[in-house]
Amino acid sequence: MQKRTLTGMAALGAAAALALTGCSGSGAEGGSDSGGENGTITLGYLPGWTDGLSTAYLLEDQLGKMGYTVEMEELTDAGVLYAGLAGGDFDIYPSAWPEVTHASYMKEFGDQIEDLGGYYDGAVLTLAVPEYVDIDSIEDLAGQADRFGGEIIGIEPGAGLTAQTQDVAMPEYGLDGDYELVTSSTATMLATLQDKIDNEEDVVVTLWRPFWANDAFPLKDLEDPKGAMGEPETLHFLGKQGVAEEYPEVADYIADIKLDDAAYGALEGMVTGDEYQNDPEGAVDAWLEEYGDAYPGLLAS
Repeated sequence: MQKRTLTGMAALGAAAALALTGCSGSGAEGGSDSGGENGTITLGYLPGWTDGLSTAYLLEDQLGKMGYTVEMEELTDAGVLYAGLAGGDFDIYPSAWPEVTHASYMKEFGDQIEDLGGYYDGAVLTLAVPEYVDIDSIEDLAGQADRFGGEIIGIEPGAGLTAQTQDVAMPEYGLDGDYELVTSSTATMLATLQDKIDNEEDVVVTLWRPFWANDAFPLKDLEDPKGAMGEPETLHFLGKQGVAEEYPEVADYIADIKLDDAAYGALEGMVTGDEYQNDPEGAVDAWLEEYGDAYPGLLAS
């Protein structure tokens, strides 16, 4: 897996900033020479959430090779994304957490959304600290707020991880009186984490698996004996209502995508790492060379 530096995280932050200003993707075509004769498919994603970013670029490549024009639509937060998908503003969300993390959005919008299948099993939400911190469980954070400046460093306010941490885990472990969950963006959380580690200071952050930061930083997940961060779940492709009928070939293809830890980790690593910074198509090409047999039907050439 590709390692990140602050250069890579700065690029991630810039992408997130573009999304927050309402800038959408440029509508770049997929990698097919056939000119999109089968129609146009729009993928909605959050640039700071690198699971969806990675799978969006994989789908851009694959659907382009199938003869579709693929447009990439950057969105601002999870609520906007689910509302847009339910409203048919775009066609596919390429990495949803509908079983636990995004369950509230599915409760609100699920009857207007099609599940196109799961592609990765065992995704989890976590609280994590650097390896040098002598705390191993979320329950051990109680009474230790001064060490952490009374803060748990989080990501976007609308993220399911934010709600799970603030509404469930912190009250369950009695942390809500002494700690504040600081929300901003994934890029800001990572920059704060980098700074704290550089200075070997105590910090606790909200994280998830799979996510490249778990390998890029010397981190450990805090044990969760009460299960307050939620059960493991499967990552899914979701579509607007009627997308499978409109694009049956695409729906069938997506339903067959299954990635194991190695293939997923390499994809995310290459798309978000420094080696292919600002070249996601090149990152996908490199991934295809190494993982061309990752799942049946993968178009590797």
